Amino acid sequence: MEGRNLFNFGPALGYFFRKNDPDRKTNFNLRTMHFINKLSMAMFLVGLCVVLYRLFTR
Repeated sequence: MEGRNLFNFGPALGYFFRKNDPDRKTNFNLRTMHFINKLSMAMFLVGLCVVLYRLFTR
């Protein structure tokens, strides 16, 4: 595994900011799943920032 691809966050950031595809059918379950995925990734990033902040301020 190459080092430059290790921290490639492009697909994850694209997941947050992509536009809706008008050709794809959607339903409540799919929208809910995507919302929960985005919420869990955001909570993880906030937690990571808190841990890094505490690590560097001690």
